[in-house]
Amino acid sequence: MSSSTLLDELIRALQVQPGVGPASASRIAYYLLDRKRKEGLGLAKALTDAMDKISYCPKCRNYTDNEGEECKLCSSAQRATQRTICVVEHPNDIEAIENSSSFKGSYFVLHGHISPLDGIGPEAIGLDLLKGRIEKEHIQEVILALGQTVEGDVTASYIAAMAKKMSVKVTRIATGVPLGGSLNTVDGNTLAMSFNYRHDV
Repeated sequence: MSSSTLLDELIRALQVQPGVGPASASRIAYYLLDRKRKEGLGLAKALTDAMDKISYCPKCRNYTDNEGEECKLCSSAQRATQRTICVVEHPNDIEAIENSSSFKGSYFVLHGHISPLDGIGPEAIGLDLLKGRIEKEHIQEVILALGQTVEGDVTASYIAAMAKKMSVKVTRIATGVPLGGSLNTVDGNTLAMSFNYRHDV
């Protein structure tokens, strides 16, 4: 406990971040107060704006600036002509793929994976919306860029079965993506190779 109730509240609030415990949160709080008050206020405003305004894109479920508004990637007419959807687990997977310059089609974000033990079924990760997009946009290929985990495999199998019923080609990236790993930890060259050597499911 510090000499200030507000400081204690700030330290507790900073611990919401992954990997930030009491010691790290305390160090960050004192640093902001001692040397970066102006930047701290900017951080507070950016956090408030992000929490209040960032929403899911109604088309791909990636993040977008305003509710009901398509994200920048979905607004691209050139991407829509590719007739290809890359399915990922998290929005930061898209950033990793875009940085690798290995894919120019459209995306769909699950925000997780099927996990019956946790009560997460197909509806919870938006697969009804994905099915609708595949039909409406006459998608020719669904690329599964999911983590190499048990849950990722179950989710990939479910999506593959759904897409095949609609006579859509399904592929999955493979080369260089480690078992149990996530896409945002893979370097761009390896990820690009994963796309180039994807295989049928």
